[in-house]
Amino acid sequence: MASQNMETPVYPFDVQACPSPAYVVDDALLRKNLALLKQVQEASGAHILLALKGFAMWDTFDMVREYLVGTTASGQDEARLGAETFGGEVHCYSPAFTEEEMEVVLRYADHISFNSPTQWLHFRDIVASAPRRISCGLRVNPEYSEGKVALYDPCAPGSRLGTRSVDLEGADLAGLEGLHFHTLCEQNSDALEHTLEAFEARFVAYIAGMKWVNFGGGHHITRADYDVDRLIRVIREFRARYPGVAVYLEPGEAIALGTGYLVSTVLDIVHNDGDIAILDTSATAHMPDVLEMPYRPEIIGAGEPGEKAFTYRLGGLTCLAGDVVGEYSFDHPLQVGDRLVFTDMAHYTMVKNTTFNGMRLPAICRVAERSRTIRTVKTFGYEDYKQRLS
Repeated sequence: MASQNMETPVYPFDVQACPSPAYVVDDALLRKNLALLKQVQEASGAHILLALKGFAMWDTFDMVREYLVGTTASGQDEARLGAETFGGEVHCYSPAFTEEEMEVVLRYADHISFNSPTQWLHFRDIVASAPRRISCGLRVNPEYSEGKVALYDPCAPGSRLGTRSVDLEGADLAGLEGLHFHTLCEQNSDALEHTLEAFEARFVAYIAGMKWVNFGGGHHITRADYDVDRLIRVIREFRARYPGVAVYLEPGEAIALGTGYLVSTVLDIVHNDGDIAILDTSATAHMPDVLEMPYRPEIIGAGEPGEKAFTYRLGGLTCLAGDVVGEYSFDHPLQVGDRLVFTDMAHYTMVKNTTFNGMRLPAICRVAERSRTIRTVKTFGYEDYKQRLS
């Protein structure tokens, strides 16, 4: 039971009505994001895809498909998931495909972007002989980026992602219908505008002959300070410069940004150079970007270290010594049984989590738009852990 003397934070849903730990996606917040993305599509003329690498909670796809035109995949299984659970257009890109994977991709993808001319030439005849028509493109590297985290910079020196303009000289591109670039990570539309300038400077000779250009992902369109008007202008101006060339965007994070939570429970309090709360969740297993990015997620009702009266380091259940979410302060001492709610936990959580240490994955829940009731979509147990091993 939660502490009686603890000042209860204001939660947007009943945190006791779901399992713990649990990812909880709020349908009302998800629809708000989707409505904005649809407005961008209508005002700009671009087509927006859901990048499954960022958000693949297919239980929500009945809603998402009302607003977006399709999905984009990073390989055979995501392509199949998009085709079977979302419908619409299915786009697929991978740094390299095997023959076996390509057999599967050809069943589901409508667009395929290859990473190099070599991969394109290797599969060109196979694609041409497929029973369904598939539009193929090439991922290019504009060699320009404003990203601040090297781990997420596709245009860093020595990058394996995309083909540089110098490497297209003399290449056989016959049959390709599109170009694809991806340079952004959680960035605003000014970064896209600058990237587009670099892209056009290097690849202008190829653009006019294409049917489509994919601007990739990393567009933080649904963030409060995102300059949507600038995005719309940039797309419209590009389309005016290249009549007949369709524009695609494939955000993943922007679809689910700010729509989800991770509900967790305090299991124990230990002391070592300060108070440490052990939670029933894990940074490394359940919210890996906290350690990879890295960043400090917000907790409803909590403050910065020292901001409130009682500060705790929050740790996870795995054996990893660094499985620590961070330090947070609270108005009253934490008690065993208290529930803590991490915010913005819909994207890059469910798609990246692991069962390291045999940890069970958090349940997946949804909050209904109008009634605000919680439905548990899925829970995970021993068989989920066992079946991924042999």
